[in-house]
Amino acid sequence: MRVPLYDLKAQNEPLKAQMMAAVENVMTHQRFVMGEEIDVFESEMADYCGAEHAIAVSSGTDALLLALMAYDVRPGDEIITSAFTFFATAGVIHRLGAKPVFVDIDADTFNLAPERLEEAITQNTKGIIPVHMYGRCAQMAEILEIAERRRLFVVEDAAQAVGARMSLGMAGAIGDAGCLSFYPTKNLSALGDAGMVLVKDEARAERMRRLRIHGSPDNSEYLEVGGNFRMDTMQAAVLSVKLKRLEEWSAKRRQNTRKYQERFEAGGIVGERFAPPSIPAAGHVFHQYAVRTTERDALQEHLLCNGVGCAVYYSSPLHLHPCFDGYRQGDFPESEAAATQVLSLPVYPELPDVDLDFVADTVIRFFE
Repeated sequence: MRVPLYDLKAQNEPLKAQMMAAVENVMTHQRFVMGEEIDVFESEMADYCGAEHAIAVSSGTDALLLALMAYDVRPGDEIITSAFTFFATAGVIHRLGAKPVFVDIDADTFNLAPERLEEAITQNTKGIIPVHMYGRCAQMAEILEIAERRRLFVVEDAAQAVGARMSLGMAGAIGDAGCLSFYPTKNLSALGDAGMVLVKDEARAERMRRLRIHGSPDNSEYLEVGGNFRMDTMQAAVLSVKLKRLEEWSAKRRQNTRKYQERFEAGGIVGERFAPPSIPAAGHVFHQYAVRTTERDALQEHLLCNGVGCAVYYSSPLHLHPCFDGYRQGDFPESEAAATQVLSLPVYPELPDVDLDFVADTVIRFFE
């Protein structure tokens, strides 16, 4: 038996007719750039997330870049973020000439540890980018309290957490702005790259709409230098079809997670050598089902040899990449430990029970 980490065909095939109809409509009207489907999808996402404004863009990375541009991040500024996340979170900071300042994570949630924030703030700090890692909401109440007191903006990196909820609201719509990714393997996925910025302030939203089209509100007068950050009309059309299924898919991911938990506990392997992710009452959509083990590399080899798809997200914390100066091994021990221990198992919504059981059996067999 072979079980993939993702199965895009299993999700896309049942919706193929609806998606093709949406694409055919775009082919009919021929407005491939900034067609009416963009406005429709933005409105749908704003309603779904409880956001005042939604700006459709070309990727999750460009969403982060656009948000920071709209908050006037410049050389000399410092932006605080997690040491354990995808490269783009820090890459966009560096790209604007600012300095990414890393803080360590909470060992249980993999999210930025709020108690580490104060010590990282300097007179040059302009904002904070908390990451909702693997689909679990960060501790936003504590982060927002510190940000408000220190007069810092908060841009959520919710690229992995579309649909995640907590008491303060939906991931991406809690801070001043939030960024989503619709990369093909994300929980809400396009047929290519696409992303979105959610934002509270109307003036800031208007500026983002201008910046995504090179800095012009009407393609005639350029008020500032922006970029080409537009989402293709076809992607918006497809995403509108898929959005209607997102709640169902999120529920199925949580259901699969509970099944894994039951199997691993019944198998007697949960302990010092192996730990499945904790399951909070709310606020997690399990973009990744990341287990922890001190025998990660051996387990990964065992799974791959037995036909189970798995992957490491991420094998190195950001502060140890050569492009970011000023850090060394040992600076962020929790992030460094996570990078050597995490392993993602299949959790996609369409995962058949027989495949999930095979994955669980293969993991249990390794630790027996």
